[in-house]
Amino acid sequence: MFRSTHILSGKTLYERPAQPMEEFEYELRRLQQRQHRFAALKVTERTALLHDFADRLAAGRSRLAVMICEEVGRCLRECEAELDKSVELIRYYAHLAPELLAHKTIATQAALSQVRFEPLGIVLAVMPWNYPVWQVLRFAVPALCAGNGCMVKPAPSVGRVTEALFELVGKDLPLDIAWLAEPDVRHAVARTDALAFTGSTAIGRRLAAQAGLYMKKTVLELGGSNAFIVMNDADLPQAAKDACYSRFRDAGQSCNAAKRIIVTEAVADEFIALFLEECAKLKTGDPMNPQTTLAPLHRRDLREKIHCQVLDALVNGAGVLCGGQIPECSEKGWFYPATVLDHVNHNCRVYHEEVFGPVAVILRALGEEHAVALANDTPFGLGASIYAKDTAKAWQFAAKLQTGAVYINRHTSSDLRLPFGGVKASGYGRELSEFGLYEFVNVKSYWQK
Repeated sequence: MFRSTHILSGKTLYERPAQPMEEFEYELRRLQQRQHRFAALKVTERTALLHDFADRLAAGRSRLAVMICEEVGRCLRECEAELDKSVELIRYYAHLAPELLAHKTIATQAALSQVRFEPLGIVLAVMPWNYPVWQVLRFAVPALCAGNGCMVKPAPSVGRVTEALFELVGKDLPLDIAWLAEPDVRHAVARTDALAFTGSTAIGRRLAAQAGLYMKKTVLELGGSNAFIVMNDADLPQAAKDACYSRFRDAGQSCNAAKRIIVTEAVADEFIALFLEECAKLKTGDPMNPQTTLAPLHRRDLREKIHCQVLDALVNGAGVLCGGQIPECSEKGWFYPATVLDHVNHNCRVYHEEVFGPVAVILRALGEEHAVALANDTPFGLGASIYAKDTAKAWQFAAKLQTGAVYINRHTSSDLRLPFGGVKASGYGRELSEFGLYEFVNVKSYWQK
């Protein structure tokens, strides 16, 4: 069942059952036919259709942003930013794709030898709830540029905004929704040509195993527990401000947020005092209110999970510097306060697990080399930040970090022009940039005597 509810009132906003497999098969055959026609178009003809889609999405920005705010619970301005970045993404690839997908002639002994980039077919995407527009388009737009068709299984709690998004897609682009029940996803993996998944590491492992049975290409963007490293010579006020923003934006429900704040003992107390000052400025409330800076969590079970992680940390020797309690108030919504845990150690669950909510974990490092070792002591490897005035030294430390990205004197984020993805339990493959475009193509060699 796909069911969207209002984040504060709990009112049902949208509801529909999962589709029977017979219906899925029918829609898949139709999509395959559309994909064949679409792939036969020139790249510039495909990108022209994407430019038109970008215009429609820009025109629908305000309506979709409100829907995301109501269903997901993020602050309205954060939802508007998601839509703006999504429009920018479409236009970026529509502009760049003709150059990136051009045939590449390579000198060999042949009279003519080339590399061409051809579509794989239908890419199945199993998508999360936290960025219901951005996550879909981040995989779909480059795949469409290459001539693929895309079938998206949305998260059960964001069906309304997903349907609204696909109304803007139109019929010219081979991009469709798969209203699948969870047990039917395995069949869909077998029937399509590639898989994109964004979500938890546990589910990613299961889907990757299923795709492996059928030799399907996969790109997995999984969990993250990004280190935010504060070195001895860091600009502490700026680092504290950035750490607070990165940890608590989107109610802390982002894989790419700063989650483990690793600070050297030489500056730990000073930094923590500044960080707590920034946390105290956060305002909890209705995400539609422009004054709100800390929105509620998406679901009750998510709040219960992070609270259990906090309680476990306290039992195992960590201390709470702020927050750490479920609010006792009549206000509806799954609110949780900005929480900061200090003296977190190896026995605490939050040391090893991803914390998907507004909880900052502070790890005190004996020195800068120890800070890097702590950063790597995690199953995850999505991104990391290093704050230091000596940028040459920061680059040396960055090379030692086991992550897909390192940001120096900036919190982790994503840039359309740079590849996005991780290593270890954060998944494999890349999205965005030219590298994201090449993930779902057949890099095909031609040789003529």
